[in-house]
Amino acid sequence: MGIPQNVRLAPQRTMRSLLIGLSHRRSVARLAVRSPLTRPVVARFVAGETLAEALPAITALKNAGLRTTVDVLGESVDSAELAAAAVDRYLATVAALSEQGLDPNVSLKLTQMGLAIGRDVCEANVMRIVDVVRRVSGFVRFDMEDHTQTDATLKIWRAAHDSYPNVGVVVQSALRRSSSDVDAIIAVGGRIRLCKGAYDEPGSVAYRTRAAVDANYARLMERLLLADVYPAVATHDPRLIAKAIEITERERIGRDRFEFQMLYGVRRDLQRTLVDRGYTVRIYVPYGQEWYPYFMRRLAERPANVGFMLRAIVKEERRRLRGR
Repeated sequence: MGIPQNVRLAPQRTMRSLLIGLSHRRSVARLAVRSPLTRPVVARFVAGETLAEALPAITALKNAGLRTTVDVLGESVDSAELAAAAVDRYLATVAALSEQGLDPNVSLKLTQMGLAIGRDVCEANVMRIVDVVRRVSGFVRFDMEDHTQTDATLKIWRAAHDSYPNVGVVVQSALRRSSSDVDAIIAVGGRIRLCKGAYDEPGSVAYRTRAAVDANYARLMERLLLADVYPAVATHDPRLIAKAIEITERERIGRDRFEFQMLYGVRRDLQRTLVDRGYTVRIYVPYGQEWYPYFMRRLAERPANVGFMLRAIVKEERRRLRGR
């Protein structure tokens, strides 16, 4: 007799909750950032700590036929000065991408723009970036954070989208409200990146089983593809990717009417396969010194990544000991 699904998923859910909890622990973050053992593992998911380090990685992706969106890592700032500094890093990034013939396409988090300080501060910072992106005919995507930020994110996104149509937003299939959010965004011609969600949300607002999250993803994905609003299907799940392809082939939806999106360093084999088949694939490329929360969420999304990290650390430690 098989093990019930809720029992099988319990350890994974516990590990996910633990890792997401650790992503908020500054003491653990300081240890991780200082340790040389974490660097080889982090490099798989983060393109570098500086723009100069990230640009060659972005160029290599372009040369491989992949599109990109760049995330200047950082979130949950608590001062106007830190928010302004984050804006400056984005402005420098957009300028460099445009000058080097790379996609002037960026993704940002509103808590990094000062949302906790005040909506007016955040919106003013966002519009500084939008105005610069507009000048180079680029694109801005608002990442979605935990459910407590959803309403504010959508309100600021709507104001920015009214100013410049090439401002998109993320919707998470894990949230129960996402069906109505998708309808509202489609109604104004907004562009959505559909993802599953990387936060440990309560059952009152979110689906708590993988099956329910996946089922909602499939429903929302089909609605977006049929709506013809150039959605970004952001998943590494082969079953959902196959479902997207089946829908588009059945409905004769051209490959120029949507794109797949994946994370830097995740399922490179699948990225290559889709590009070879003629699909547009955009890679979410993060860089910056504040990589710890992002990195921990990547581990939480797939427990196998924890094993990968531990093996890499052991390998690095053995190499160090041999070098003594």
